[in-house]
Amino acid sequence: MIRLVKREEVKKSTNIKIRILSILIAILIAGIFLLILGNNPVDVFGGMVKGALGSPNRIRQTIIVAIPLVIASIGVGVAFKMLFWNIGGEGQIFMGAFGAAIVALNFTALPKPILLLLMCISAIICGGLWALIAGFLKVYFNTNETIITLMLNYVALKFITLLQFDLLKDKNAMGFPKIANFADKALLPKLFGVHIGWIIALIIVVVFFIFMNHSKLGYEIAVLGESKNTAKYAGININKTIFKAVFISGALCGLVGFIQASAVSQTLSIEVTNGVGNTAIIIAWLANLNAIFTLVVSFLFGVLIQGGAYIQTAFGIPNAAASVIQALVLFCVLAGEMFIRYKIDFKGVKR
Repeated sequence: MIRLVKREEVKKSTNIKIRILSILIAILIAGIFLLILGNNPVDVFGGMVKGALGSPNRIRQTIIVAIPLVIASIGVGVAFKMLFWNIGGEGQIFMGAFGAAIVALNFTALPKPILLLLMCISAIICGGLWALIAGFLKVYFNTNETIITLMLNYVALKFITLLQFDLLKDKNAMGFPKIANFADKALLPKLFGVHIGWIIALIIVVVFFIFMNHSKLGYEIAVLGESKNTAKYAGININKTIFKAVFISGALCGLVGFIQASAVSQTLSIEVTNGVGNTAIIIAWLANLNAIFTLVVSFLFGVLIQGGAYIQTAFGIPNAAASVIQALVLFCVLAGEMFIRYKIDFKGVKR
């Protein structure tokens, strides 16, 4: 019988070897795929790097892609640390963007700093409360948070769709289904050619690294994730801790909604998440729920995404094929992570 057995201890050398091997396998498989398509793998891989880092403007675009990934990954990671599987990042980003949009579209007379601050607060509250729905159902009805948060994604998507195509449809858009663009004062300012979301992301990385490792609530979240019985024995208020952690998780995703709606989309739309909530789940896992590692992994994902977009035009590679290359790389990296944590046990196999 072949089975996976959790490793009791992983040597640093083994960890490095598995990670390098997974990357090499990913490159090999993707290279074979590119050869089948009639492309030179070396040129294409070089093009991906060039497309993401080949000029100051491309680096800025890569950073813009990475910003929401950093914040959302840390957000879902807070819940994951407690073994509360928040798969609802997409919905929480939608609701955060909604909260920001309501303020941006109705309080345009306010000064820019106050308007942006209110948009941010509204987004955080909306994202946090949306996540708390799953937390409430988990605490009082013992529901499966994975299913609930996943379903809430679709509820949020349909809600934003209703707003875009009906309730908040711009009357001046000549019938085109869109919500009015935000006023200039509702847009995040730029610094060094990139919106200041990158400063917010760096602050969050530092704050949540300290929070998860050196704060009372961070300790309680970690203990609860290790063992509910241990948390009870330590006198931790389990329900209160769940509510706090889930709200923080959703609030960070809501903050992403504010940043994306204000600085990228410059309005509220069904494209505002751009799949960030789903990608954040993978990043949080790969980063081992560590805020510093999350920053690094998110940037690498930004390179992968931005580079994938570049090779479509530079080499005439179809969008679907570029997505396949990205998926192959992710699959191999994730498989490598699995073999870091587990080993194959051939015990009982007849030879």
